[in-house]
Amino acid sequence: MAEHVLLVGSGGREHALAWTLSKSPSVSKVFVAPGNAGTATGEKVSNIALHLKDFKSVTQWCKENGVTFVVVGPEDPLADGIVDYFSQNSDIPVFGPTAAAAQIEADKSFAKHFLVKHDIPTARFQSFRDADEACNYIMSADFEALVVKASGLAAGKGVVVASTKQQACEAVKEMMTAKVFGSAGEVVVVEELLKGPEVSLLAFTDGETVALMPPAQDHKRLLDNDEGPNTGGMGAVCPYPWLSEAELEKIKTDVLEKTVKGLAAEGKKYVGVLYAGLMLTKDGPKVLEFNCRFGDPETQSILSLLKSDLLTTLKACVSGTLQQATPIFDTSLTAAGVVVVSGGYPGSYRKGLKISGISEVEKSGLKVFHAGTTLDAEGNAVTSGGRVLAVVAVEPNLKAAVHKATEGAGLIQFDGAFHRKDIGAKFLKRRESNACWAAGDRDETSEGLQYKDAGVDIEAGDYLVEVIKPLAKMTRRSGCDADLGGFGGVFDLAAAGLPSCVLTCRTLGVGRKIKFAEKRGHHYNIGYDLVAECVNDLLVHGAEPLFFLDYYATGKLHVPAAEEVVRGIAEGCLQAGCALVGGETAEMPGMYRGNDYDVAGIAVGAIPNSRLLLQQQVAVGDAVIALTSSGLQHDDFVVLEEVLLAYSLHLRKLKGVNGGQELLIPTEIYVKSVLPAMRAGKVKSFAHITGGGLTENIPRVLPPGLGVHLDASKWFMPPVFGWLQHM
Repeated sequence: MAEHVLLVGSGGREHALAWTLSKSPSVSKVFVAPGNAGTATGEKVSNIALHLKDFKSVTQWCKENGVTFVVVGPEDPLADGIVDYFSQNSDIPVFGPTAAAAQIEADKSFAKHFLVKHDIPTARFQSFRDADEACNYIMSADFEALVVKASGLAAGKGVVVASTKQQACEAVKEMMTAKVFGSAGEVVVVEELLKGPEVSLLAFTDGETVALMPPAQDHKRLLDNDEGPNTGGMGAVCPYPWLSEAELEKIKTDVLEKTVKGLAAEGKKYVGVLYAGLMLTKDGPKVLEFNCRFGDPETQSILSLLKSDLLTTLKACVSGTLQQATPIFDTSLTAAGVVVVSGGYPGSYRKGLKISGISEVEKSGLKVFHAGTTLDAEGNAVTSGGRVLAVVAVEPNLKAAVHKATEGAGLIQFDGAFHRKDIGAKFLKRRESNACWAAGDRDETSEGLQYKDAGVDIEAGDYLVEVIKPLAKMTRRSGCDADLGGFGGVFDLAAAGLPSCVLTCRTLGVGRKIKFAEKRGHHYNIGYDLVAECVNDLLVHGAEPLFFLDYYATGKLHVPAAEEVVRGIAEGCLQAGCALVGGETAEMPGMYRGNDYDVAGIAVGAIPNSRLLLQQQVAVGDAVIALTSSGLQHDDFVVLEEVLLAYSLHLRKLKGVNGGQELLIPTEIYVKSVLPAMRAGKVKSFAHITGGGLTENIPRVLPPGLGVHLDASKWFMPPVFGWLQHM
């Protein structure tokens, strides 16, 4: 029978469900209500506008349009009883728990008391209806009572993990007094702050049988290094690599099966997806929360590994035959998803911004799952929510998956687009604190003192090398293979057609520009600038750049930032025609603070004996050609910083410099512009205008007694120079 499926919801989870359902040979149509831009048009998938709070009209529409199965994505309709209404008023099966069973998510106070009653491990807690009583509990508890939860549904935003007791009390008052989550905050749960890795374990159940999906980990904090405010999820990896089959079986038995049996014993038979949010503590796994539906963004990664027919499993849950139709996942692969969010999220943000780059990402073999998107009048995808979409990569190993997903997310463009650069990075390290709770709480200290104990992460360094190897490969040229992995390289001058030449080299850094770029996440520009400064200096001597080496020093290696720097170096090398042959990454805690870093570069070039630039050849009547500058050079940032300090200014307040963005435009690389003329013998001298300006740098390349006339009236003055001039 050709199945017509109604899928309720509009997020990334629903797009993933619609995509997976559409692959079923028994499905002829998936209607998504209300859906998003990703589910709007497709061979089998389309959107439909329904009044989802009016269950009667939804049921009637299903009957009239031949719907044979209903899948409910979000928690609100489940908690409001959509499954109950359909079962009482139609013969159409619905996948999801009843309102009574959905209390496991909809009422956090109920869920916590249920856990205690059925001896399922969880954090210590107390529920409150009075804000003062909750604050007294926070202040007097003999443990860190720093997690505050609105008991009701708050669209995944009703949890505050406070850093101090004062912050926890403020969260209580916002929920209960200011009612920031409405009626959801009439009761709050205050609970113990648990320590350890957090894992999402989802399972299908028909009310008796429990079938696990591969474990996943959501990255909830907005910023890299798990910093910033909590969000609905910035990305997920699946499977979570630090749980063994034995450990998963223990969680299945002690948590999920106990929960399903406990709910059934209370007359709340649970059918659907049961999602356990777990903390893997030293004392074992403990339940942070339950959800009564598929997670978001975990679903996008989990379903990307599903090999079997999703509809078959969903129908088996509803019919009570899951034991005969358990799902099959390919856990030999890894799926990594990176969420792209609107600027300002999780606070206020703009909507209706045109999105570009989606087709480019999908052509590369990645999958883009839409969330907060819609189509404008012209059919273009535009933003309509905080979490806009997720880019998912499926690869044979974790390194490749997280790298490709992050790279793909960077190609998605709209005004204010933002994504984390470190999704999955923590798993690429051999050791993870507090990750192991079974097998006698494996004592890693028995390994003896490690480099990591001194703040040097060798595994992160090794991973960085693997990530940047393809970048170096892109820069190969005649005379050099650019096979990165060492501290230096070999160059064959004869193979490059330079058997008779003079070698010259230059080494430079980027200076204070690094601090400006770091604050704005423009690490790529730093790498590009580093190459530009060095190779432009080679041109002063008429040299053709041959190869480049970099030095990256930091207090704590942050792989995504370092990767972006090297990505910029590689692009600079491509523009300069030189090979990136090697370099050094030095992690030196104590020398640098945290993720602060500095860079230096060495460029080596060749000058054919026939092309040595001789300043004595410059003569009266020779033309002086000025090449346009892209903006401030690295030396200029010392002056810029002094100006800002002297006038107590902030870049965001400067008119005409776009919040500092114009200051960070990469330095122009002049190799392609100048080298052909040099090879043709038309260039007698070349002045690189750096810190000394025109008055110091031009005389260096002129014979004694000779000067130049410059017509500055013909130059275009970038706004930043005009602003500095008039300060």
